Amino acid sequence: MSMAQQNDFSQGSVSGNIMSLAVPMTLAQLVNVLYSVVDRIYIGHLPHVSTQALTGIGLSLPVITAVTAFANLFGMGGAPLCSIARGAGQQERARKIMGNAFSCLLISGALLFALCFLFKEPLLYLFGASSDTFSYADDYLTVYLLGTLFVMVSLGMNNFINAQGFGKMGMATVLIGAVLNLILDPLFIFVFGMGVQGAAAATVISQGISALFVLKFLTGPRAIFRLERGALRLEGKLVREITGLGMSGFIMAITNSSVQVVCNATLARWGGDLYVGVMTVINSVREIINMPMTGLTNGAQPVIGFNYGAKKYGRVRKAIIFTTLSGVIMTTAVWALLFFFPHFFIHLFNSEPELLEAGVPAMRIYFFGIFMMSLQFAGQSTFVALGKSKQAIFFSLLRKAIIVIPLTLLLPMAAGLGVNGVFLAEPISNFLGGGACFGTMLLTVWPPLKTDSIGNIDRGKGL
Repeated sequence: MSMAQQNDFSQGSVSGNIMSLAVPMTLAQLVNVLYSVVDRIYIGHLPHVSTQALTGIGLSLPVITAVTAFANLFGMGGAPLCSIARGAGQQERARKIMGNAFSCLLISGALLFALCFLFKEPLLYLFGASSDTFSYADDYLTVYLLGTLFVMVSLGMNNFINAQGFGKMGMATVLIGAVLNLILDPLFIFVFGMGVQGAAAATVISQGISALFVLKFLTGPRAIFRLERGALRLEGKLVREITGLGMSGFIMAITNSSVQVVCNATLARWGGDLYVGVMTVINSVREIINMPMTGLTNGAQPVIGFNYGAKKYGRVRKAIIFTTLSGVIMTTAVWALLFFFPHFFIHLFNSEPELLEAGVPAMRIYFFGIFMMSLQFAGQSTFVALGKSKQAIFFSLLRKAIIVIPLTLLLPMAAGLGVNGVFLAEPISNFLGGGACFGTMLLTVWPPLKTDSIGNIDRGKGL
């Protein structure tokens, strides 16, 4: 049996196909988050300067998120198109999509490095840096930017390993770098005394190793379609398709970056460096708890896209149902943990009494009703998997740019909410944005999926 036949998502259990990708992808995503989260855990426990150093790294997060946004633009934009093309038996088209995405990642990564490096000082002050925190942010970001291309390749091209059905290999390429980062972080930070620069250096080296393993697999014999020189030549039509579909993931990440900027600047105004540090901890916790949902929806996308391309619409419906129910259950469980045990999560990143006192109520407000966010993930990932880029882009903008950013600016002035207004903007956006995204998906995508390719009712098989 060929490798392509083994990864035929139109056969077998829908939930089994999803979980075969989602489990290793979730682990890979979780491990990938450890690149930056582990940095914050170590830095947050530096003697005497822990809060200032942690806040400094938090001020660098918008730039790091922007790098992720461009990796999402071409990686998450190209991978679903590959899945659809593979499901339709269009192997050459799938190969060209992957090659064009790789070229776009390299070009955008080089430009992003140059722009961020040139303007990092004014950017950091715009993000809310103070005289006490700027040096830490600058030290970290200067080193981190040197690995921009490594991040782009390891994050962006890993999507194409998963799109071909190699979820375990996708996890392994990330795991290699993350384990190395876990080893190098304490060595560089504490043994060599490099502080925040050591944390960034460990991340850059680890991402570089991960990128090499991604490229080795995609150019090797095991890949269903390989990364080859002939496919790297940019084709305008393919680039437009990739960016069109990846725009939702890009906008989601870039608006996250914008929200981080607005939140940090507003908190610096209303609460000072301490509350910027609290938001850094909250962002770190959010990155960790989002991983199961992100892994689940990323695992579902190749299955949904493949079956959509193969016109197995009953299986598409069952994949959407499984993804949604699983997501709601997971995020509800996470909400309970965060509400009852906030001290545990904060202590992972900092042990200063004042940060703990300010962080507990802030965390309970910020994560209230987080299960509604799973509906946003489920609805948006369905739009992306089916190639419906306009809907995916709109709902990316709705939740963050149209709801969160204005509320972050306005709520602190309302009814004396102050810093609590900043944290309250997130749950409001989850209810409004998540409900609107999922409801629209049910009204627009779901009804046409009730018929098969020739208009007959497609009842499908069990999950």
